[in-house]
Amino acid sequence: MNMKYVAYYRVSTKEQGINGLGLDAQKKIVSDYIKPENIYKEFQEIESGKRDNRPVLKQALELCKEIDGTLVIAKLDRLSRNAHFTLMLMNSKVKFVCCDMPNANEFTISIMAVMAQQEREFISQRTKDALAIKKKQLALEGKTLGKSINLTDYSRQKSVERKKEIAQNNDNNIKARACIKLMNGMTLKQKADYLNENGFLTANGTKFRPMQVKRLMV
Repeated sequence: MNMKYVAYYRVSTKEQGINGLGLDAQKKIVSDYIKPENIYKEFQEIESGKRDNRPVLKQALELCKEIDGTLVIAKLDRLSRNAHFTLMLMNSKVKFVCCDMPNANEFTISIMAVMAQQEREFISQRTKDALAIKKKQLALEGKTLGKSINLTDYSRQKSVERKKEIAQNNDNNIKARACIKLMNGMTLKQKADYLNENGFLTANGTKFRPMQVKRLMV
């Protein structure tokens, strides 16, 4: 007897819902992982991942309980970026699988959810702190953030900072970094091998090399 899957797709804005931005990619990931005939029903919701009140997701979860099915999502962040919410779902006893981490068990996913949220909070705070420091520096020089006299140097600096922020906030990097933090006593190669064997990918969607692991440890 084939297992019944209930697919859940989430996009963050109405524009994404209308234009299908991100939605087609999620559906392809799920269809590549699960045979179409095993998908009992599909649910689609337009809602921010930061909000826990999602009626469509609740419908999908209720259906899973009713048919003893498994909730399937393309990526962990499609479920929620809120660790408490993800853990609450796990405690509800509804089985779910993330296609981007098919080999991960519930313990791994719970750790990843907590670490991912913590990482995002750290990134947000670091960005605010850096901006505050820059404003103080410019104030001491008699300058104001955003004025044309500062534009070239500041734009250059912000461009570098933005690239670093994007790399740090990349979902693949966040999940890999969270897992790496748990790998004590392992060499860079051993860590890279573990990530590759368990389905982790780099920000560019490729397998990890030791040097890439080292960069994430900084």
